[in-house]
Amino acid sequence: MPGTRKQVGATGVQTVTISFAGFNRAWAAWIGDRLERRGVTVVQQRWDPPVEVPLEESLRDLTLARGRVLVILSDWYFQLGPRSHEEWNRALREVVAPEPDRFVAVSVTTSALPGATSVFGAADLTNVGADEAERRLLARLGLPVDPLPETTAARPGPRFPSDTPEVWGGVPRRNTRFTGREELLSSAYRALQDAGSGAGVVTLHGMSGVGKTQLAAEYVYRFGSEYDVVWWVPADRRALYRQKLAELAPELGLSTGAEYGERLRAVRDSLRRGDPHSHWLLVLDGADEPEQIWDLVPTGPGHVLITSRNPEWGEHNSNLVEVPVYSRDESVAFIRRRAPRLTQSESDLLADALEDLPLLLDQTAGWLNDSDMSVDEYIELLEGGIDQDVVKVSADFPLAFQTAWSILLNKLKDTVPQSVDLLRLCTFFAPGSIPVRLLKEMPSGELPEQLSGLMNDPLLWNKAIGQLRQYSVVRLESHESIIDEPSSGESLYLHRMVHQIVSKDMPERDRQEFIEVVRRALAAADPGRPTDTRLWPAYAEITPHLKWADVLLSTDPAVHTLVLNCLRYMYLSGEYRAGIKLGERAMRAWRELLGENHPRVWDLSYHYANLLRAVGDYAATEAIERAAVNHLRAERGEHDLEHLRASGGLAADLRGLGRYDEALEISGWILAAYQELLGEQDSRTLNAQNNLAISLRLLGRYEESLELNRRTLESRRQLLRPRHNWTLYSEINYATDLRLLGRYNEAESLQAQSARVHRLVMGTDNPQTLRAEHNLALCHYRSGDRTKARALFTRVLERCERVLGEGDPLTMMFAASQSCFAREHADIDQAREISEKVVSGYVDMLGEAHPYVAGTRANHALVLRNVGEREHAHVLIEGALADMTQAVGENHPWTLGCAINTSALRNLVGDPESAAALTETTVTRATEVLGRTHPLTLSARIAHAADLRGVRDRQRAEKIESEALGDLVTTLGAQHVHTVSARSRNRPYWDFEPPII
Repeated sequence: MPGTRKQVGATGVQTVTISFAGFNRAWAAWIGDRLERRGVTVVQQRWDPPVEVPLEESLRDLTLARGRVLVILSDWYFQLGPRSHEEWNRALREVVAPEPDRFVAVSVTTSALPGATSVFGAADLTNVGADEAERRLLARLGLPVDPLPETTAARPGPRFPSDTPEVWGGVPRRNTRFTGREELLSSAYRALQDAGSGAGVVTLHGMSGVGKTQLAAEYVYRFGSEYDVVWWVPADRRALYRQKLAELAPELGLSTGAEYGERLRAVRDSLRRGDPHSHWLLVLDGADEPEQIWDLVPTGPGHVLITSRNPEWGEHNSNLVEVPVYSRDESVAFIRRRAPRLTQSESDLLADALEDLPLLLDQTAGWLNDSDMSVDEYIELLEGGIDQDVVKVSADFPLAFQTAWSILLNKLKDTVPQSVDLLRLCTFFAPGSIPVRLLKEMPSGELPEQLSGLMNDPLLWNKAIGQLRQYSVVRLESHESIIDEPSSGESLYLHRMVHQIVSKDMPERDRQEFIEVVRRALAAADPGRPTDTRLWPAYAEITPHLKWADVLLSTDPAVHTLVLNCLRYMYLSGEYRAGIKLGERAMRAWRELLGENHPRVWDLSYHYANLLRAVGDYAATEAIERAAVNHLRAERGEHDLEHLRASGGLAADLRGLGRYDEALEISGWILAAYQELLGEQDSRTLNAQNNLAISLRLLGRYEESLELNRRTLESRRQLLRPRHNWTLYSEINYATDLRLLGRYNEAESLQAQSARVHRLVMGTDNPQTLRAEHNLALCHYRSGDRTKARALFTRVLERCERVLGEGDPLTMMFAASQSCFAREHADIDQAREISEKVVSGYVDMLGEAHPYVAGTRANHALVLRNVGEREHAHVLIEGALADMTQAVGENHPWTLGCAINTSALRNLVGDPESAAALTETTVTRATEVLGRTHPLTLSARIAHAADLRGVRDRQRAEKIESEALGDLVTTLGAQHVHTVSARSRNRPYWDFEPPII
């Protein structure tokens, strides 16, 4: 360095202005931080010279800055404009060379740069570590390179840009032609940085084709060095989103098993706690339906970036950044970089014709650059060649899109025709992420001649994909690390605009052949065991594509099996709404295709009824199952396995409708038939045994239900995996019976362990997991641990409302419990509001005569009692007692519970004699049905003692109370909440719990 050059920092604090292209913001941030630690004042100035201003003038503007100008040299710096290397060489010689004291530089690229950049004497920061890069930077600026004081050096700062995040997955390759969008990137960055912990969510929203995904990818590359974890997740479908998020678990080093639910829970917990990494960035791409996934957006110290066409994300605690089409300057700059042969005026004309839509500009300019067609000729085609009858596109598509695509397709056909075949195959998958590897993995023997070469020749396959990528028709997707190349064509991303236009522009002959290929590929990918939770990620990947492959019109038995297995998966995984839609469409299609009484139609009706039953439509399912039972019995006989399966469904419908005696009768002979046909240990026999136990429980025969569930649980543990979802279901049933019999400690111990395993294996939001946690909350409550019960009741209800909706049977069951708890230990206003909704919901779903309506009205009467509406409460409870007696009989535990509450209200309205008479008969019946020391019988005995005091029969009251207290101590313990409450002469009450059917 010449001796006359004044060293920065040699005399006091100096200033350095860093000139950088927006692509290199991470380098600018790191360099600025290194210099500021040394006492240098740093000014950041993004380099983006207007194309209409001479390059020399823009460079001279840099000399107006204070201090020296540090230029970060990269490909990006010289591509802005765009300018030729000749222009750059001329400008550098004229402006930079004469002022060597003002300009210094560092180089962060190994690419060839304009020759005159040698005037900078740039320090090379490539292929070195952070310490050496800092030493070279300081030496180039003439600053001391001595180590900093330990406190200054230890201060956290930006990550060294060459150090990629420790965890990186799914991010698309960087678009080297990315243009503009600086304000949007800055807005998103500021919004995330300014958000508090747990609130760092930004949504990039805008119309299709506007470049939201490209903008998110550029954000990742621009700012990714500030994170320890960067994970990109397709979020257009809930099931796929959960699967891809679960794949983060091993990357975070989390100790989990292979189960999908366990991994998902571990990932969400790790991100929430910020352990092992607090600086994480999660990108949710294509999240167009916030209602589907908003409850799964992680919270914690990291950041979430969402791309979506839907601005409703603003209602879910997300900052919104709207992504418009390009400004005209951005369009022109982009086109000129994409198609260097076009002039500025030609680029302007093209941008105007294509309405500045980035996706269309990218595809069109790409092939125009390789074509000898002039822009004027192309625009003439656009304006005059649209056949409105050929293609209809959505309102948010530019009118020119269909014609632009017909031109591009012709170009593809002329060069690599197989690329068009591959593209057309892709349209029989759902738009977005397309698992084309399924095509390559399918057996090759039955491929049409037109496709056999493409599918069997790896070179031709790669050539077709390369051609589509060249014109930005598709992009490769990979969850490999940033360095590794993915295997070619594992998964492709196809924009929905492209998907629609290609689908419409397809010869009918190709449509018929190609759709069969995709159907067979999906059928070949069917794992075959939808009950195995470990295979759910595979089903989550397959199910979104069924609609697009029109699988319901296939006559292939393998495709039929695929549909039935997917319906079973949707039922078990809790994807009820999607399953019902598929089942409804399948019923219509298969009846027409196969005939009303085809065996596949009866198979289908079984799975469809399961899904409808899960959402409480018992009247519809009874009609479906009864038709199946009648037909199969007439055609095949009573002991046919399909008839028995349909009969089991009918028994479940009858349970849902409150017709428990009928359900018990059917359940009993089904079990006997299975035992005779298949033996005691077949899984179908165990299912029937499980269902018989449910019928017994609904009739209040808890001891018998417990014994059956104990045997079923033991057998399932031996026959199936201990973590199989049916084994876990038996654990819920057995723990429920223990709790209903007053064996609270045993129930709580079993259910706590089972709930943990449910969360690991099936995921936190699976309906069965929610049932397990709800039963655990009830166990905590009955054991007297109100703090744990309160938290779990609230969490389970909130999750169920998000996942299944307020009107779902499971949600209403949980809401009933929450209302009862809130009535006694929380907010009476909340209890009343929830209780009114529950009663109304059950009336709408089940009708006035159902026992659930009577039971929840009995609960509501207690709420009214607590707010002082005694007369209203009394009328309501008397009606509930009469309705419950009519529905299930006078000796059912639910009726006895209603009677305990009714006697309390009779006392409050001044009728102590009838109250005492009622509890006396209730004690007698409860002792006969449940035994002397059952919790319900003990409650009736304590209540009867109170009623006797009310009619001044103190001697009998004392005797009955003393005996009941002794039994409470023996049964539950002296310090149990029920015992303590009875000793304090708090009158007991009974809560109705709507059970699982």
